[in-house]
Amino acid sequence: MKIGIILNTNDPEIVWNAFRFGITALKSNHIVKMFLYNKGVESVKIKSKFNIKEQIELFLENKGEILACESCLKLRKIVNNICKIGHQKDLLKIVEESDKLLTFG
Repeated sequence: MKIGIILNTNDPEIVWNAFRFGITALKSNHIVKMFLYNKGVESVKIKSKFNIKEQIELFLENKGEILACESCLKLRKIVNNICKIGHQKDLLKIVEESDKLLTFG
């Protein structure tokens, strides 16, 4: 199954759980693409008691794909070396191709 995840928040616990879910789906042989949108682009720099960086690394190691909204990154002046840059057409493609679409945030 193809699963699309839209992450709209910088709440550490929600971000952590979104990546944990994505990893679980990947380990169950699903294809998972995540789009970081709005405050979700801040995920790559969150420091908290939840080890989000580790979850992002595990997500990528398990062949998950992460796209971060270029406009949202620019508005926040975030330099991103972890995720691919995404645009509205990429988000639309994730929505169109996904069998299931989840939004966290």
